[in-house]
Amino acid sequence: MRKLMRNRGFTLLEVLIAVLIFTLGLLGVAGLMVLSVRTNHSAYLRTQASFIAQGMADRMRSNIGWANDYNGTYDASTTGAGTCLGGVCPPSALVTRDTQIFSQQLVDMLPSGSTATIECNGTYGEAHKARGSGSEPFDGICSMVIAWNEADLSRGATPSAPGTQTFAWMFQP
Repeated sequence: MRKLMRNRGFTLLEVLIAVLIFTLGLLGVAGLMVLSVRTNHSAYLRTQASFIAQGMADRMRSNIGWANDYNGTYDASTTGAGTCLGGVCPPSALVTRDTQIFSQQLVDMLPSGSTATIECNGTYGEAHKARGSGSEPFDGICSMVIAWNEADLSRGATPSAPGTQTFAWMFQP
């Protein structure tokens, strides 16, 4: 009589190979999750920059007679309380209040080291000069550039070497 030879350990080898393939698949999914989180954070920061810029443009539109006075560079050193004496702001003091609030939003909503630059190049009519009012049309264009540091999304990037991201916008207040 012949003895039947049984393959011993063959099932164990199949299970080990299946676990290895499954593990490699999970590592790929984990890598995709990390990239997804980075991409979502990048989109979040770009959205915040857009909101900050839109808010400042609206403030400038509401104080159109002093649009050129908003020119400057803003960062953490230009923040302030954003208040006026007695709760009432004359248009000239509104510029200071608006820029302080703008700077505080940069600090609060974007990573540290964020900066913004506003440049307006327009003129006002003769009536504005005579009255000193802020109701004259502004015939220029303003540009706003917001810059912040953010980790690069490339594969070899390290968190310790962030790249500079910018949001640039040209508008007429």
